[in-house]
Amino acid sequence: MPRPRDDRRPVTARVRATTWERPARGVVDVRRSLGSGALGQDPFDVQRRRAAVLGLLAHPGSVATGVCALVLHGIQGAPVAVTPEVALPTGAPRAPRPPVRLRRTAVPRMVDVDGFRCVPVDGALAQAVPELPRRFAVALMDSALQRGDLTTAGLEAAQRMAARRRGVARTRRWWGLADGRAESPAETWARLSCLDEGCPPDALQLLVAGRDKQVFARVDLAWRLPDGTALLVEIDGRDVHSTPEAVFRDRTRQNRLTTPGTILHRFTGRDAWQGRVGTEVAAMLRGAGWRPAPQPAGRLDT
Repeated sequence: MPRPRDDRRPVTARVRATTWERPARGVVDVRRSLGSGALGQDPFDVQRRRAAVLGLLAHPGSVATGVCALVLHGIQGAPVAVTPEVALPTGAPRAPRPPVRLRRTAVPRMVDVDGFRCVPVDGALAQAVPELPRRFAVALMDSALQRGDLTTAGLEAAQRMAARRRGVARTRRWWGLADGRAESPAETWARLSCLDEGCPPDALQLLVAGRDKQVFARVDLAWRLPDGTALLVEIDGRDVHSTPEAVFRDRTRQNRLTTPGTILHRFTGRDAWQGRVGTEVAAMLRGAGWRPAPQPAGRLDT
């Protein structure tokens, strides 16, 4: 009888030629042949999602856990380098397939996210937070709250689920820092750097109205100074100047925010990550004799 054709030979040839990659046993990554930017997505988000999906492909029938589950849920704030991790629904042992981490615990609850089986958001946070640095952990909690994937009660439930996990002791104060008003991880990092410098914002997402009393802006972080002026801080995203229309809207908005009664400072996401927001804001506030506001402000009329 003629020998059956081996359909794996073209795949093997491409892998050997480094056109394709084999990131884990039984998984082939063809992204090199697609070209850079072919997916039309942020490359860091693609890298995170790739790691999250890799674990599920390497272990058929598994469930995404921890940070990988959060990435698939669309929660923002995860590290760029994500370790693929999954668990089997029953927690039964299985031979590992590096670099995928196989959790040896059963999954009592799971949800379908775009065709992928994932631990729910509260359970995924309970797994992820004790294993992450503070900035990533709080950013993920902020994002879950901001997106509406988790309520305050759900966050409290996640903290209870994490209570006996290794590494949870250092995170006890982190859960209380979560704030769903942060609209990006960079805003979370900026807020944390200000807290670390002893100058928590008097307001987050402060509404700003013009002389016509119409609200025209929301400012990321704000402080009321003793002389009655307001220090306004904006954290710019990567695409803030992506189009001419965006540049025009941004310039017009900034001009309206700059008044005799306001001081506007803008920072980048890198500034927020490096802690520059907190150090510079703290220096300005100390020089102005600032004290925390007795009640958070909800609106500023310019």
